[in-house]
Amino acid sequence: MTESILLKTENNIAYITLNRPEVFNSFNREMALSLQQVLKNCENNPKVRAIVLTGSGKAFCAGQDLKEVTSPELNPGFKKILDEHYNPIISLIRNIKKPIIAAVNGVAAGAGANIALACDVVVAHEKVSFIQAFSLIGLIPDSAGTFFLPRLIGFQKASALCMLGDKISAEEAERLGMIYKVFALEDFEAEVNKLALKMAKMPTKALGMTKALLNASITNNLDQQLALESKYQIEAAQTNDYAEGVSAFVEKRQPNFKGN
Repeated sequence: MTESILLKTENNIAYITLNRPEVFNSFNREMALSLQQVLKNCENNPKVRAIVLTGSGKAFCAGQDLKEVTSPELNPGFKKILDEHYNPIISLIRNIKKPIIAAVNGVAAGAGANIALACDVVVAHEKVSFIQAFSLIGLIPDSAGTFFLPRLIGFQKASALCMLGDKISAEEAERLGMIYKVFALEDFEAEVNKLALKMAKMPTKALGMTKALLNASITNNLDQQLALESKYQIEAAQTNDYAEGVSAFVEKRQPNFKGN
């Protein structure tokens, strides 16, 4: 945990908060590297069975801190920013074998929007907006925006949002299939906690395998995907959680999954 990244763990849930509210939680090098380390710690902590990523203050994340890239003494250069900051964050989010919820609590712009969209489940409150802001300053979408957005909402709509830099509401994002669900502002924190607690009580290994399968489905053909499903299903059937799930079904009770 650092000043720019806050971590709270309870009920098998890791709550990670981007904490630079004075600049709308925009990323500098320190925050990007700290987030990577916190994600790795959560990945390796067996007590963590679900992760919530959110922001402090009025924003989720405004993307890159432009002060860093416009100050010669601070600017690490775009190659380092992408290779060492954003690309590793996206890879971690997709490869951690635990569910990651993006709790979008305010504007999500640029890399901030795309980090949210890389998460497994994305929720927002009704006052949130999303914007692919890159073209507005002469850049291209990074942080896997050109990868996930067309797959979430279709090529034509993704192309327009990336090129025009339109701001869209949380309700529109939900309608397009960009995010899972929108909650009322006053209910947002409670609904996020309820969702995270539900996921933390689910069979963690099976969720991790499901995540790996969804990742693989992007490049696999049908036969490859069927073979991988078979492999993982055999592994899932050997877990304690599968035995518990079957026992609970037969006994007509709620399962008590342990994540193993």
